[in-house]
Amino acid sequence: MKKFLIITITILIVIFSYIVFSYQFGLFIDFHPNKEVTTFIKTDNKKIFLNTGNGYEEFKIKGVDMGAGIPNYFATDYAISKETYLRWFKYIKEMGANTIRVYITLSDDFYEAFYEFNKDNPDPLYLLHGVWVNDYVQYSRLNAYDSEFRGTLLSDCETLVDVIHGKKILSLGNDNSTNFYFRDISKWTLGYIVGVEWESPTVAYTNHQRDDKTSYKGKYMYTSSEASPFEVMLAEVGDKMIEYETTKYKTQRLVAFSNWPTTDALDYNDKIKNAFVKIAKVDVEHILTSDKFISGQFASYHIYPYHPDYLFYDEKIKNLKDYKGKNNTYYTYMKMINEHHSMPVVISEFGVPSSRGMARKANVDDRNQGMLDETEQGKYILECYDDILAAGIDNAIIFTWQDEWFKRTWNTMHNISLLRTPFWSDAQTNEQMFGLLTFDPGTKRSISYNDGDTEEWTKDDVVVNKNDIKLSMKYDEKFIYMYINKKNYNNEKIYIPIDTLSTQGSKKVKGYSINFDKDADFLLVIDGKDNSRLLVQDRYNTLDALFGFEVYGTNSYLNPPSKISDNFKQIHLMIETVNIDRIRNLHSRTYETGKLIYGNGNPNSKEFFSISDFYINGDDIEIRIPWELLNFADPSTMKIHDDYYIHYGAEEIKIDKLNIGVGLDNENINMVSFKLKGWDTNATYHERLKKSYYIVQERWAGGDK
Repeated sequence: MKKFLIITITILIVIFSYIVFSYQFGLFIDFHPNKEVTTFIKTDNKKIFLNTGNGYEEFKIKGVDMGAGIPNYFATDYAISKETYLRWFKYIKEMGANTIRVYITLSDDFYEAFYEFNKDNPDPLYLLHGVWVNDYVQYSRLNAYDSEFRGTLLSDCETLVDVIHGKKILSLGNDNSTNFYFRDISKWTLGYIVGVEWESPTVAYTNHQRDDKTSYKGKYMYTSSEASPFEVMLAEVGDKMIEYETTKYKTQRLVAFSNWPTTDALDYNDKIKNAFVKIAKVDVEHILTSDKFISGQFASYHIYPYHPDYLFYDEKIKNLKDYKGKNNTYYTYMKMINEHHSMPVVISEFGVPSSRGMARKANVDDRNQGMLDETEQGKYILECYDDILAAGIDNAIIFTWQDEWFKRTWNTMHNISLLRTPFWSDAQTNEQMFGLLTFDPGTKRSISYNDGDTEEWTKDDVVVNKNDIKLSMKYDEKFIYMYINKKNYNNEKIYIPIDTLSTQGSKKVKGYSINFDKDADFLLVIDGKDNSRLLVQDRYNTLDALFGFEVYGTNSYLNPPSKISDNFKQIHLMIETVNIDRIRNLHSRTYETGKLIYGNGNPNSKEFFSISDFYINGDDIEIRIPWELLNFADPSTMKIHDDYYIHYGAEEIKIDKLNIGVGLDNENINMVSFKLKGWDTNATYHERLKKSYYIVQERWAGGDK
């Protein structure tokens, strides 16, 4: 019996040791060094071919990117469940997509779900998997040969190979939970996209610091004589990744290196180089492959119709006509990218967001970075897709599958608490709203819709009840809602003063014949379908305080507005700063984001207009205001901006109420308290497929290319 126990324990120790060293540390012994290396995916010139068992056939990628975030969690919490992934895969397949692209190694739930979805599926989903380089490394003044950059990237490439082959135990995420990757999904993994949107200073710094790195020659990848040091580093990383998978698993798949316009391989005139700080290139044509790499390489690009539109500033190019006879710099740029490359090109990100807020306006059409309804989003996604195909590119991936609350945007990130973004939905931050699937507040439906149907409003919601006008209020994780009932409403101007910050404000507004009994920071003016807007006291105007120099060329802090100023201004949002003439001649663009958008905000209505702010139906007016428009930095804890001119920027202060009133011209409007209580980390939400999903589905699943 004792001998049996010793043998049993020894066997268990051997098994445990094998699992630890093989699955956790990646150690292996190649017992079959001469085994034939296989692949099911390969390139030939500019085409991709897939072998599903009946020989190679041309394969065109119609994909969707998928992030790692859901409400209440950051991406690094890896909180999406297996059940959610399975549901999403079904939606994606029904939309007509054949490929998912992910950016980072996800929790084991993703790979379990992907395996389960595909294992008995004659028409599976395929995967393009990214290898991430975190922002800290890119912004840490490191050159790409530093161990934190190159060394980590090499290690992460090997880790990913083991993950997709189902032979890895790995801790990741904020809680360092252990994930067990035991499902082999390699037969559905088309390839790898190594890296991220490279920052041009990192590339240029590497090329300057490591000018001794002029070439690389590996078994599978090597460089041409024109390769830069950064490209040499990429060739080495790609070669080592291919070698690791080839040696350990006797298989290969496609490899690409991420790129985007900031570091594209094209040549530009000096005006564009100076305006957009075009100081570095990454050209994968300088990375060559040997006959031992039987799968192949493709060029991966993230290309959007609005950013950065270099060609608009090239007089020789911007007026070139597209295949429809229109000026279309997006198509022209895509065509130039495709013609530059000898390998297949995959547009691995393209799309537009269905956000109320906008970060950039397209120069030659309406495909803007925001301020687009869901129907417009779907329309413009397909227009971009048509441009991609017309430019000769067969492979495209829509950014992105789901909206992600945790994300931030350059022109709004100074307004919000960056550590609290997953806990509320910011309609002003376009980066959150690229998805084809959204998360609306409420467990099953939102608490209110601006649709003319007032059944959700009760007497408990009434805040102000005057003789002929009544104001009701409520709020959720995305909006403050207001319902005004005005007896015999005949398009009179209606005024709603709002006070949030008690240390400043005004009891009157220059140019308006109204007064308030308390100091107001904002004035909401309902003046018909086309002229309604939210105004802000100039002391509390975010644009003036934080972007005054860029917009006006002056420093607002040298002569700040009075705390009791009665000058109320339109609310504008910065959308672009381009230094066209290089020295101090700044070209800045803003737009009035405080102007209210009329329309029906109910997703179940045929008239649904997703970015609408208010709706009028007889005597009833329903309004919803995004939290950020009222200078809330974090509504989940009810924190707003404090006085900019005391703190020299946006500092936060917590409030538990706001004061509000309602009235007409020539009135002294009384303001009453409306209590506020946050929801902390317990935001409610429910999934909804956007109108854009169904527009793409009609095209992609309808048999059209």
